[in-house]
Amino acid sequence: MPITARLDVATPGHRYPILIGPGLLAEGEAWGGLPAARHAVVVSNTTVHPLHGAALEGRVAHAGYAEVHRVLLPDGEAHKDWSALQSIFDHLLSCGCDRKTVLFALGGGVVGDLAGFAAATYMRGVRFVQVPTTLLAQVDSSVGGKTGINHPLGKNMIGAFHQPVRVVIDLDTLSTLPTREYVSGLAEVIKYGPIADASFLDWIEANLGALLARDGAALAHAVRRSCEIKAAVVGADERESGLRAILNFGHTFGHAIEAALGYGAWLHGEAVASGMVLAARLSSELGLVPPAFVDRLERLLARAGLPVQAPALPFDEWMRHMRVDKKAEGGELRFVVIERIGSAALRTAPDALVQRVVERHGGAALPRPAAAA
Repeated sequence: MPITARLDVATPGHRYPILIGPGLLAEGEAWGGLPAARHAVVVSNTTVHPLHGAALEGRVAHAGYAEVHRVLLPDGEAHKDWSALQSIFDHLLSCGCDRKTVLFALGGGVVGDLAGFAAATYMRGVRFVQVPTTLLAQVDSSVGGKTGINHPLGKNMIGAFHQPVRVVIDLDTLSTLPTREYVSGLAEVIKYGPIADASFLDWIEANLGALLARDGAALAHAVRRSCEIKAAVVGADERESGLRAILNFGHTFGHAIEAALGYGAWLHGEAVASGMVLAARLSSELGLVPPAFVDRLERLLARAGLPVQAPALPFDEWMRHMRVDKKAEGGELRFVVIERIGSAALRTAPDALVQRVVERHGGAALPRPAAAA
């Protein structure tokens, strides 16, 4: 099947394509012109590799790599840590991989972040290709070069900026995604409307049923528009010195939820969905958007099957985790807020106001079991 969309990410030091379409794991056009090397290393996990690993490894071997290696990681956010990263380094070194080695990240955001961080640091930097198989990774984490691992005290606090040489998005991989994982990814799609494109938010509301049904045309549009927005933001601010922070709408609260409950108790998109509601309510309390917008966003997330109430955490627990957020400066919290639908900014907020928001609008919702479908 042909590539249905090609977008370019252009930063001051890099330019690379995002290729989108159904069946791209089997489409030769998507794999031509890759960097030449003897060694290629497919990094995946024990859930994704049995589904798509053989197709990718066959395509990589056909692209001319003499040795195609495989590193399989345990599945889940709980394993986005030093141990998993070390297992990638162990394999690279034991196989004699050199500076021309190309890594291929096959999986969701955890695999992409780990493989990317390994690529950023092995021999001070080797090239890698993102092959995202989850909706969340396709619309967010595979694009933009953020790589890293979690620390018990904070999510994604250890990492590096390292751009891929290509992103290949095979939309057909979404058919194998469990419902809970797929719905979690919708949170990152929905995010782009409030922060950058009011008409896209309208479109998501009108087409949510098709998205939930994994309709091919709806998915192609949602993934393409999400990637267009992210590519534009990354191109203007590669290293998150300003504008790029708007992509973290809901993430300050969401990352705190993930860290407080234990990584994997709530999926990333679930925590972000709850965090977006809190961030929208904070925006309203600051007088930036009317309460009706908050209600609108909450209804949309609830229709998608995402949590809209935060877990009931003590306020000091919220603050302990949010103070290590990367957007904090000098110990002062900064939140991504909505100034108007389609436009976001970074703002500070008094602790008392933040406390009022989380205590009024955080609920007693319990985390869903990690094994839920």
